[in-house]
Amino acid sequence: MYIDISEGSLKQGVLGLLLALVEIIKDALKIQALKRIEGDSLTEDEIERLGNALHELEEALVEIEMEHNLQNVVQNIREGLDNVVNEVVDTFNPERWIAENEFN
Repeated sequence: MYIDISEGSLKQGVLGLLLALVEIIKDALKIQALKRIEGDSLTEDEIERLGNALHELEEALVEIEMEHNLQNVVQNIREGLDNVVNEVVDTFNPERWIAENEFN
């Protein structure tokens, strides 16, 4: 992977990475919120407040991405992080170990 390190791209890269990490955390929060909703552990008021907070976070992220022209940067970072995670999961997948040992 080639990294262009100029002052402008460094700032965009760091901000893009921060936004990508916040998006990942937001996605994890959504998953947890859905699990809590499905488990009936939230009141209607809590569900509404949680939904509003997640919606406001999403709007803020989009606004920052657009303001700094980071849509492609964040998307590329997310894809790169997804690829890294997939490789790690694949590497530590017990089924893969079994298959590799069968061929050795």
